[in-house]
Amino acid sequence: MNPSLPQIILFLLLGMALIILFTARWRVNAFFALLIAAFVVGFGVGMPAAMIMNSIKDGFGNIMRSLGLLIVLGTTLGVLLEQSGCSRVMANTILRITGERRAQLAMSITGFLVGLPVFCDSGFIVLSGLNTSLVRRTGISMVIMAVSLATGLYAVHCLLPPHPGAAAGAAVLGVDMGILLSTGIAVALPAVIVGNLWARFAGKKLTPVILPEEEAGGIIHPEPPVFMAFLPVLVPIFLIAFNSFLSIRGSNSYLQPVLSVLGEPVVALAVGIGIIFVAVRHWTLSSITQQLQAGVEKAGSILVITGAGGAFGAVLSATQLGTSLSAVANLSGMGILFPFLISFVLKTAQGSSTVAMITAASIVLPLLPVLGLDTSHGKLLCLLSMGAGSMMISHANDSYFWVVAKFSGLDMRSMLRVYSLATLWMGLVSLAVVYLLSYVLL
Repeated sequence: MNPSLPQIILFLLLGMALIILFTARWRVNAFFALLIAAFVVGFGVGMPAAMIMNSIKDGFGNIMRSLGLLIVLGTTLGVLLEQSGCSRVMANTILRITGERRAQLAMSITGFLVGLPVFCDSGFIVLSGLNTSLVRRTGISMVIMAVSLATGLYAVHCLLPPHPGAAAGAAVLGVDMGILLSTGIAVALPAVIVGNLWARFAGKKLTPVILPEEEAGGIIHPEPPVFMAFLPVLVPIFLIAFNSFLSIRGSNSYLQPVLSVLGEPVVALAVGIGIIFVAVRHWTLSSITQQLQAGVEKAGSILVITGAGGAFGAVLSATQLGTSLSAVANLSGMGILFPFLISFVLKTAQGSSTVAMITAASIVLPLLPVLGLDTSHGKLLCLLSMGAGSMMISHANDSYFWVVAKFSGLDMRSMLRVYSLATLWMGLVSLAVVYLLSYVLL
C-alpha cells in the first residue's frame, strides 16, 4: 500500500462527507456512520481488508481502554445528580446569591457548574423546569434565560472531560486529563460570559414568550443540603486537578501515593458517586439500582460512538496522511488555527460536537509536528482550539439546538438570532483565549 497524497485526501474528504450525510441528512447513528467512513477510506487508499479490520479493532479497543470507565462513571454521576435533586439545589443556591434581578447570570453559573459532570442536553432538560419558574417570578424574557442556561452548559460540554469529545480528543492526542480540566475551565469561563452577554443583548430585541400557567407538581422528595449538593461536583474536580499539579511539581509528600490514586479520573468520579449516596437519604435499594442502570444505559450509546471515532482515527493514522501532507504542504504557520478550522467545519456541517472533536483529533494527530504542536503544551492548546471550533455553529442539525428550543418554547427565528449566534461568539472568544495561552505556554 503506497497511496498518493491526492488519493488520501480525496477519500478522506469522501469519508468526512459520508459522516456528515449519514448523521445530518439521514439521521443514521454516528457509530455506523464512522464505521462506514473508516471502511471507505481504508479501501479507497488501497488498504487490505485484514489491515482495515485490525486498525478498526485496535482503534476501538484503545479508546475503550482509555475512556470506557471514565464515560460510564461520568454519565452515571450526571444521572444521579439529576435524580437526587443536587442540580436543583445548586441552581437555587446560586440564585439566592445573585438575586432575582440577575437571574440570567444565575442560570449561566448553574449551567457551568451542573455541566461539569452532566451532559448539556440532559442538564438543560433537568433545569428547564427551574428556568421556567424563574421566568415567571422575575419577568425576564424566556429567550434570555434559556440561552444563558444553554450556553453555560454548552461551553463546558465542548471543552472539558468527562464529556466524550474532550475526553476522546485527550486520549487520541495524549493530553493529561487533570491539566485539561484546569486549563479548560479557564477557557470555558470567558465563553460562558460572552454567551450570557449576547443572550441579554440580543434577547431584549425579541418579543417575550408568553408562558402557560404553572401546573401543580407531583411528589416532592426532600432535597440534599447545599453543602452536600455541591460536593459531588467539586470534590472530583479538586482531586483530579490537584493530583496533576502535584505530579508536575514532583512532590514527594507522604500523601502523594494516596492522592495519585484518588486523583485518577475514574476513582475521582467514583468518589463523587459515593458522596451522592451519602447525601441522599430517601432512595431505596430498588431506586438506587434503577439510577445506576439508567447511567449505564445512557453511557452505552456514548461509548460506541466514541469507540467508532477511535476506529476511524486508527484507519486515518494507517494512511500516513501526516507524513504525506507534511512533505508537500507548509502548515507550520497555521498552528492552533488549523485544528480549530477542522473542528469548526465538521461541527457546522454535521451538528455533533463530539463527532467533530473525535474526527478532528484523528486528522490532526499525525500533523502535530508540522503544526509545531508536538509538545505537551502544544497538544493541550490543539485540543482546546478544537473544543472552541466544536462550539460553532450550533443550529438546526444539532440535537441540543432542538432540546433548547422545545423545552423553552422558542421559535426558529429566536433560536437562530440569539442561541446560534451566541455559539459563534463563544467559539471565537474561546479561540482568542487559547491564542493568549499559547503566548504563555509555547
